[in-house]
Amino acid sequence: MTKKNGHRRRSARPTRTNNRRNITLAALLAVASVTVTFLAVARHDDTAPTASAGTERKDDKAAAKPTATPKWDGRTQVIGDGSTSYTGPQKGSLKPKPLKPGEKPPQFVVFSWDGALEGSDHLFSHYRELAEEYNAHMTFFLTGIYLLPKNKKDLYHPPQHEAGDAAIDYATDEHIRTTLEQLRQAYNDGNEIGTHFNGHFCGAKGGGDWSVDEWKSEIDQFYSFVENWKTNTGYKDIPALPFDFEKEVTGGRAPCLEGQPNLLKAMKGYGWRYDASSPGDFQIWPVKKKGIWDFPLQMLPYEGGKYQGLSMDFNFLYNQSAGETQGDASKYAEWEEMTVDSYMAGFDRVYYGSRAPLFVGNHFEDWNGSIYMKAIDQVVKNVCTKKGVQCVSFKELADWLDVQKPETLERLRSLDPAQSPDWSTVVK
Repeated sequence: MTKKNGHRRRSARPTRTNNRRNITLAALLAVASVTVTFLAVARHDDTAPTASAGTERKDDKAAAKPTATPKWDGRTQVIGDGSTSYTGPQKGSLKPKPLKPGEKPPQFVVFSWDGALEGSDHLFSHYRELAEEYNAHMTFFLTGIYLLPKNKKDLYHPPQHEAGDAAIDYATDEHIRTTLEQLRQAYNDGNEIGTHFNGHFCGAKGGGDWSVDEWKSEIDQFYSFVENWKTNTGYKDIPALPFDFEKEVTGGRAPCLEGQPNLLKAMKGYGWRYDASSPGDFQIWPVKKKGIWDFPLQMLPYEGGKYQGLSMDFNFLYNQSAGETQGDASKYAEWEEMTVDSYMAGFDRVYYGSRAPLFVGNHFEDWNGSIYMKAIDQVVKNVCTKKGVQCVSFKELADWLDVQKPETLERLRSLDPAQSPDWSTVVK
């Protein structure tokens, strides 16, 4: 389960921060209580069950189709107050092709990050640069209020909360600037910018309690903050971002993985194509929910396969240090190795088996001496260099899935994760 990315939760018992975000122990344990349920469900074998089956904004009308992208004349087209612009199709994106008969699918791996703040730790820039080094693309889920100055916080009207309230800290002025620069470079490198929405509310009065209209309000405010950062910040020395959020944002991940049923209903009117808010599933090929690709966190072998746990840093944290964000330092090396081993076991299971995509969801955090960051460093280097592996964004994966034959995808979904089939019987 997720608990908060580069965000600072206000609490009576903050964790050690190092100029970063505080997360309350209570908030961590609230998420962990859900995690335990998944772990309990998965304490059996690795057999996966067979899966069952622009950007216009509208209120209660039928879902709108995305508006057509205008033909680009080669010139930058500044949008609105100059916060964003259209600079043509994104360069370097995966060109999706249907599988040929008998062809083994690529092994897709998606590394995704909740929050996408370039703080004093420079983790956003680190993973952007790591992706570039290993010819990988990643998905960075931006939190909208990270581009809203604290002195303008009353512009945010979160569902079921007071104006300006948030379960995370607003970014400093300097971090707004550095985040804008990383967003620019990340997009130019071919990475995806998605949404992590705004106030990161979990539990009571959080996303799980929001109506469809409340989710629409949260989405509309996300767009407002990211499309009007120049007006809100007053910065005149920073150029427009090189992309149009209404065209580029095609999915997101809800805070704490809560509220997907109503979120799916809300997002259809925005032309979104996927959601990464499912709280967990086996490593099987994706399905659609209500016409939206469902990209869940996944059950991976923990502790040498003793049980299965979700593919996210917080879940390792919960299992290794019982929710303490800075646990027993003498165990950090052991825990880091266990984390790498778990990711690699999940990767190997599908790489040599069904080739179902591997989804990794993480936060820019220094939990347990930053061992989960160090683990991802190793995994990226280990997997993105292997033959047949494509480290892509969620958007690129959705593009690829959309051009495959439905009957091929159905046969792929029927495979056990560890099953290496005769591909001529699956891809016809």
